[in-house]
Amino acid sequence: MRFLGKIGLLLLLLTPGVAAQQLSLYSQYMFNDYVLNPAVAGTKNYYQIRANSRFQWAGILDGPQTVSFSVFGPHVSKPMGFGGYIINDVTGPTSRTGAYGSYAYNVGVNNDIRLSMGLSFGILQNKVDGTRITLFDPDDNALQQTVYSTLVPDASVGLYMYGENWYAGASAFQLFANSLKMYDMRNGLNRLKVHFYLMGGYTFELGDHFTIEPTVLIKKTAPVPLQADFNTKITYMEKVWLGASYRTSDAVALLVGYIHNDKYYFGYSYDIGINEIRKYNNGSHEIMLGVRFNNIKNR
Repeated sequence: MRFLGKIGLLLLLLTPGVAAQQLSLYSQYMFNDYVLNPAVAGTKNYYQIRANSRFQWAGILDGPQTVSFSVFGPHVSKPMGFGGYIINDVTGPTSRTGAYGSYAYNVGVNNDIRLSMGLSFGILQNKVDGTRITLFDPDDNALQQTVYSTLVPDASVGLYMYGENWYAGASAFQLFANSLKMYDMRNGLNRLKVHFYLMGGYTFELGDHFTIEPTVLIKKTAPVPLQADFNTKITYMEKVWLGASYRTSDAVALLVGYIHNDKYYFGYSYDIGINEIRKYNNGSHEIMLGVRFNNIKNR
């Protein structure tokens, strides 16, 4: 079925932040913070794999879908880390695919606090499939006859400070702000915008079996208003967690997950919209899978 371009464009224009928030959206960001900050690589004593799959606005034809896969961990003996990830976003006739590698250097601020500094470089492909678009003017068929694609270099940078029970980080993505040089839409959507993230979290012990972890993620890119995610997660016996999240001007989310043998991770979240688009969809689903490998170094 061909994508109805006019409906898609209206959704972009009517939803605050959607048109200029070009990066992927995650409700379970706290389980894969490496894809939001390259400095996270090497902050643990082990390598790990994280995979996320998100289906946004279920029930809307050609709604946004995101898949990401990352691997990251420390050097065996030196205070540094390495990682890489691939990501694919698809929304109707448009898609975005990137592959990145990261390096992070980790230093001790004092006996209890460490600071990691990370860089990530990669290649980003953006594509518009004109054969799947129905235009306002059926006589203007130039876009409909072509698949537009562009390949550009991309980079991000991050800082990540952490202690035994807390962390705080800052990062910036799409540093080159490349022009995509595709079909001239004359509305600024063909230029990448620099995105900024601030994140933080703290883990509290509640007796012998429970922990509670509030986290926050703040996102900003011009000219969209600042957006913030507030999350609280309760974990039992380091095995099962339940959580709730609020994303300003967008959605609330419920989270549940399980850790098997302190090695295999499974998480699921369901978003309930609180903006105008909630009337036209059945919520958003996100699945997280992860594997933690054995420790390869001691701090």
